[in-house]
Amino acid sequence: MISRNFYFQLIFRVFLLVIIAIAVGFCIASKWAIPLVVLLLLAETIVVVNLISYLNSTNRKLNFFLESVENEDSTLRFPTNESNQPIQALYQSLNRVNQQIQQVKIESRQQEQYFQTLLEQVATGIITYDRNGFVLHANHATKKMLGINVLTHINQLERINIHLFQATKNIKPFEQKHVSLKGEKGTVELSLKATSFKAKDSELMLLSLQDIRNELDEKELDAWMKLIRVLMHEIMNSIAPITSLSESLCNYYTVDGRLVQPEEVDEATIRTTVKGLNVIREQGNGLMQFVESYRKLSGLPKPVKRLFRIADLFERIKVLYASLESIEKLEFTVRLQNMSLEILADENLVVQVLVNLLKNAVQANEKNPSGKIQLIADRNANQLPEIRVTDNGPGIPTEIVDQIFVPFFTTRENGSGIGLSLSRQIMQLHGGTLQVNSIPGKETTFKLVFTAGI
Repeated sequence: MISRNFYFQLIFRVFLLVIIAIAVGFCIASKWAIPLVVLLLLAETIVVVNLISYLNSTNRKLNFFLESVENEDSTLRFPTNESNQPIQALYQSLNRVNQQIQQVKIESRQQEQYFQTLLEQVATGIITYDRNGFVLHANHATKKMLGINVLTHINQLERINIHLFQATKNIKPFEQKHVSLKGEKGTVELSLKATSFKAKDSELMLLSLQDIRNELDEKELDAWMKLIRVLMHEIMNSIAPITSLSESLCNYYTVDGRLVQPEEVDEATIRTTVKGLNVIREQGNGLMQFVESYRKLSGLPKPVKRLFRIADLFERIKVLYASLESIEKLEFTVRLQNMSLEILADENLVVQVLVNLLKNAVQANEKNPSGKIQLIADRNANQLPEIRVTDNGPGIPTEIVDQIFVPFFTTRENGSGIGLSLSRQIMQLHGGTLQVNSIPGKETTFKLVFTAGI
């Protein structure tokens, strides 16, 4: 409707201009009176001015409307009782558009209030700040964790805790950091996670702060309970035979509460006593070895890191693998995608981890006629150096996969149960991780991921 009326008005005025122009030309060609020509030219001028005014009027209304929208003026209303039908239709359309814009703004504000309330209610601290460090929003949980009332710039964190300030300042998108924060109510263990997003033309950082103290306490308690159970199991297995044998040997040399005389002791009793003492000695030695294993586990040296190529590391591993027992029937392959791939680590400790994992893989495939072991290195999805040891042995049962890294836990008869615990601790000292993924009956993969200092 608006376009048709607008075009009609426009075509009508252009048609008048054409008719007047033709009339002026006809008068001049016919040499009619000059006053008539002047009159026609005046009429044409009036029509031109009217056309310009008509176009500018519509443009002014549209410009006025757009300016009000730009300035977020929702009170603008155009009169709908205009005698000019096209203008009236235009005003009605602009009022409808304005009403829709108002409705969108209302819904947007309601949604903003909803998310604002939601952020204030969550227990996780949320901080949003720009690239210059100016804080756009910090919810109630954040202020409560940090013990502050107002947070306008991340530089304020320096007065709270220097480590928290440095972690916040240097954290990258999708990175996670851990900070211990001491306050009046004790130590708070904060887990920091960051993500970035764009708002208009600005790039903003969203930082979440979560108190994981309770979670860490639960995990620590669970680890201690597992360790205590294993320690009790090992110690009881060693002490129970000693106690039983000691009691049996005492019975050989006491009768009715008195010591037997030398002449009452026969050769069979002496042989039995010697055997019993040998068993006690062996159990004692086993207990001493157990204590020595615990000392090794708790006395790891600090890694002496240097930059070296994984290719050189693998050449060393090949030699050490060849010296292992029971490898004749196993197929061992080494694959390195990038010959120049390097890691910053203690090479001797990494070798210790890999040799231990290869030994486990060899032992797991003792009864496998088609056993295969693979040693692979490459960068993972996060572009971090990663070394994998994979075998196609029986795998690790699902019910014990979470326990294999517990100190002294073992499923082997003569196993010490410290190899995997020691390996994981070595990787943690490097700032990396040791992970396992096992599919029973198919394959098992141990993954070394190096994250610190790469």
